[in-house]
Amino acid sequence: MRKGIVYLSLLIVSAGCSWAQQDSTPHQTARQALIEMLFSKTKGTFWNHLPEETRAALEKSGAVAAFQQYSAMMSQVQTQTQNFQTFETGPVMLAGQDPKTGNKYEMIVEHDTPRGERDDIEVSFRTYKDGQPQRTPYMPNVTFSMKKETELWTLNEISITIHLPLADPDMLKAITDQMHWKPEMHAQPAFGGASMDSARPMLTAGTVPNTANSEAQVIAAMRTILSAEATYASTYPSVGFTCTLSNLDGFGADEPNPHQAMLISSSLAGGRKYGYVFTLSGCTATPAVKFMLSAAPYETGFGRKAYCADSSGVIRSSDDGNASSCFATGSPVQ
Repeated sequence: MRKGIVYLSLLIVSAGCSWAQQDSTPHQTARQALIEMLFSKTKGTFWNHLPEETRAALEKSGAVAAFQQYSAMMSQVQTQTQNFQTFETGPVMLAGQDPKTGNKYEMIVEHDTPRGERDDIEVSFRTYKDGQPQRTPYMPNVTFSMKKETELWTLNEISITIHLPLADPDMLKAITDQMHWKPEMHAQPAFGGASMDSARPMLTAGTVPNTANSEAQVIAAMRTILSAEATYASTYPSVGFTCTLSNLDGFGADEPNPHQAMLISSSLAGGRKYGYVFTLSGCTATPAVKFMLSAAPYETGFGRKAYCADSSGVIRSSDDGNASSCFATGSPVQ
């Protein structure tokens, strides 16, 4: 996951360091300008979309020359990335694949808020391994604040937000997973003279999650999302169902809107809860008249099932823990 974030960050940084002069299209949208600025292989696009005051200060300080060595980096990064694509509309702005690992990366547009001469574009990052999203509760969101100067969109400000839900089970598990046995502890007698190594199976057994309780929580969460989807589609009929889980989020907006409908908790809208990854898909039209919801364990073992449902509201399960099997041959949950 960290490598995926670093990889996407490299794309942004490398794009931002391409310099030279080129005329930019004056009738671009803010999103088109941002894509051109960050991901174009043509020299000079980043420079053209900087505020005039910033360009003047850099020229005066002589700092421009220090960045010239990076002018070809964007082209090199894109060459090394399979299926590198940018999208001027829709929920995905950037998609690519690491040829070494096969992992896929996406930059997702969470909010695009135009306000006349200004436009705030908030994005999040997502990685997929074996087709499954690998998100964590503390993935960062980046907001690019664009401002129009003489008919040209410029990048006026960058804000980074990291949500750190201290009580989220996924985050607590990520912390505890980083704890390791200290070598000096292995030699210490414990449990009536037994070594810590011999006691480890006893401790490990105590950490096995209560599968029944966890699965009951997952089913309840599935029902919450299904109910939220029905409310969302009736509230925003021009959109229909949503396949962006964060659109159902219940925190942060002044008033409910299609990008933050305030229907489910933020921890559930993050997509990872109770040891499961929740995923929405299948919204193939506008307005979307159907959707698919899956909940798959992000760790194998413990006999955990996968769960799935669609716009019919029927929840099914698959004993093998695979969401695809659930959709194909899953049994209805009683």
